[in-house]
Amino acid sequence: MGVRTVCTSVLVAALTAVVAITIRIGGSEAHPRHLLYWYAAAWVLFAGAVWAVRKVPVRAAVILVLAGSAALSLAALSGPPRTSSDMYRYAWDGRVQAAGISPYAHPPAAPELAGLRDRWLFPAGQVCVAPDLHPLGGGFCTLMNRPGVNTIYPPVAEGWFLAVHALSPDGARHKPTQIAGALLAVGTSAALLLVLRRRGDPRRAALWAWCPAVSFAAVNDAHVDTLGVLLTVLALGTSVLPRRGALLGAAIAVKLLPAVVLPGALARRGPRDAARVLLPAVLVIALTYLPYILTSGFGVLGYLPGYLQEEGYESGSVRRFALLRLFLPDDVAAPVAVALIALTALYVMRRGDPDRPWSGALLVTGTALLLTSPSYYWYALLMIALVALDGRWEWLAVPLAGTVLYIGTAMALPSELLQSWSYGTAAMAVLAGATLRAHGKQKRQEAAVSQPTPATMSN
Repeated sequence: MGVRTVCTSVLVAALTAVVAITIRIGGSEAHPRHLLYWYAAAWVLFAGAVWAVRKVPVRAAVILVLAGSAALSLAALSGPPRTSSDMYRYAWDGRVQAAGISPYAHPPAAPELAGLRDRWLFPAGQVCVAPDLHPLGGGFCTLMNRPGVNTIYPPVAEGWFLAVHALSPDGARHKPTQIAGALLAVGTSAALLLVLRRRGDPRRAALWAWCPAVSFAAVNDAHVDTLGVLLTVLALGTSVLPRRGALLGAAIAVKLLPAVVLPGALARRGPRDAARVLLPAVLVIALTYLPYILTSGFGVLGYLPGYLQEEGYESGSVRRFALLRLFLPDDVAAPVAVALIALTALYVMRRGDPDRPWSGALLVTGTALLLTSPSYYWYALLMIALVALDGRWEWLAVPLAGTVLYIGTAMALPSELLQSWSYGTAAMAVLAGATLRAHGKQKRQEAAVSQPTPATMSN
């Protein structure tokens, strides 16, 4: 084994140990201060590992990427979810569907579903201590957040929840959902390797496989976003346009965010090719929604409208669009953000590289996240996979900004100031990376021009 291979292996092993320690003793949403130190250590080791793997032989690097992805997933499985309670809703939605009830029909607190409640999700107690427990009424608490509202998740996500429930043994609690998240995370690593072996450097898959945000958000907290990420990677990796459209439709029906990659998938495509992508996507979305619409009507939207208002994505909010609000009045920040994202999408569709659809997808996704400035860092899981496909590592500043904001908010730091500072720093990192990349490209072109040709040398 070469020195670089050994060094990379040691760094990945150290990263795995830090992830395990973070999960076991490193804090939680209820005690976030310790998370800050352990997360920082994990990101530093991650940076060192992905830097070292660049010079590792490809065959050895592929083995390291997969082994590291599996090891980090196992480390993330070593404890219950630390920073999010979303997986408890997944488990509940799967249980409700298994009973033959639409998950969009009733909120968890509804008396119609009282017979489905089990004690691990609905512990008895007059005092519900936040953020772990939420009041349900009637002397009960629940591990689920927002128990009084209908589910928000699209139909492919609901189908995933049902499948996980059907395959879970009785009394397994949260662990099957975490294991499912681990399988998705490792599966995405394998998908990235397959795509990059044909159309890039497979060592870049480490940017996803070893990223601490993947270990914590995709595996330990088991966010269903990872299923959408896997489907998106498979979609962008295929050159068969109808198949790409169908996979993207399925990804959008997991979580709506993958819709932002459509401009990259349509880059410089004519109307006929665009239809070959869009029609299968729309058809898949419609077919997956149809069974739920037949039983729940337009209740399939669930809590989505209320969530958008709660999270501050409407005009006049002071909780989102942090970078734009530094320069613009609150009531125009949202329309300007929408216009900028639309212009970016139009630029990608007209000037993007059809052979590298992930490149334009990364630009649109990154722009959208920078402008909306979400506090939930798992929204950037899609971006991490796109960074691995494209190689522009500076965009990892965006999920890192979301992580800082999430932990800082849990620590009761001034969230509005922290939001502007973290995403502003991320924006500067992206601009600096783009500048350095353009400068390096220009120097290589100048060197190529100044290189003497064989004819010149013979003269």
